[in-house]
Amino acid sequence: MPGAFNPNFRPPPPDPLPDPELLFESLAAGNRRALARSITLVESARQEDQELAGRLLDLALEHEPDHVRVGVTGVPGVGKSTFIETLGMRLVEDGHRLAVLAVDPTSESTRGSILGDKSRMARLASDPRAFVRPSPTSGALGGVAHRTREAAQLCAAAGFDVVLIETVGVGQSEVAVRRMVDAFLLLLLPGSGDELQGIKRGVMETADVLSVTKCDGDNLQRAEATRAQAESALRLMAFGPEGRPATTVCSALTGDGVAEVWAAVEGFLDRSRREGRFLARRAEQAVAWMDELVRQAVESRWFGDSAVQARRADLAAAVREHRLTPRRAAATLMEGLK
Repeated sequence: MPGAFNPNFRPPPPDPLPDPELLFESLAAGNRRALARSITLVESARQEDQELAGRLLDLALEHEPDHVRVGVTGVPGVGKSTFIETLGMRLVEDGHRLAVLAVDPTSESTRGSILGDKSRMARLASDPRAFVRPSPTSGALGGVAHRTREAAQLCAAAGFDVVLIETVGVGQSEVAVRRMVDAFLLLLLPGSGDELQGIKRGVMETADVLSVTKCDGDNLQRAEATRAQAESALRLMAFGPEGRPATTVCSALTGDGVAEVWAAVEGFLDRSRREGRFLARRAEQAVAWMDELVRQAVESRWFGDSAVQARRADLAAAVREHRLTPRRAAATLMEGLK
């Protein structure tokens, strides 16, 4: 209990809510604390914070500079964080300002996250030209935090011209990443075999660039073999106007091939701009995000209703006792929407 050890203890008053115009002005001037606080507001579930976040995002839309968003995904152990740090250091040395939004998995039991990406990217996190922000998934589909897209928008407004979004891994729903990035980079492990590590066909079909990592030492031959296998698999897939993704090999440990990976990403982005797909893709992503926010709002309002919760509890008991099928119970619950 508060005060049990010190009866004179009084918790500090909560920080006053910031003025969104002044906070955005500080953010746009390059103040990293202002950017961090703005992203915290975006990620907050408090209604008053969401109202401020909405104003910040309105201002960010009005002043959105040119930038690119690149998703980086791959199975656990492929070395996403190491790759991002190596690529990131190269990008900042080339004059870019880089933001990394590293999505950290949330525990289903404790609802906590390790948020250790800053320790895994220590050099990059300490570079003044880079900004590394871990965010919990909070149960979000596809390993992407609910507010990652909006955080990327704020990073762009703060002057970061490259935003990398690291996801937690490859799964059936990982195609959600593509709905918020301009290019999607899939990392593969060497020696993956014909199964290609069980990666879903849909994930490979949505990738814009593929790269086999850990191409060093004894892995050189296996990495090239995996690249050849990936190219063979891609030839059997149907692709839209953006064409088949480029494939490369690299080593984040030595840095070999990392420049070629970024060159492949830039090549894809250049073609996308020339052929008019870049802005069209962003426009479709914005509409998809609007639909997602509507879905979240309806779900929150629906399940936040006490009458709905009481009815759901009764139906859940009936399902557990095999008196109702889940389908019939769901249909009964949904009758309230009519």
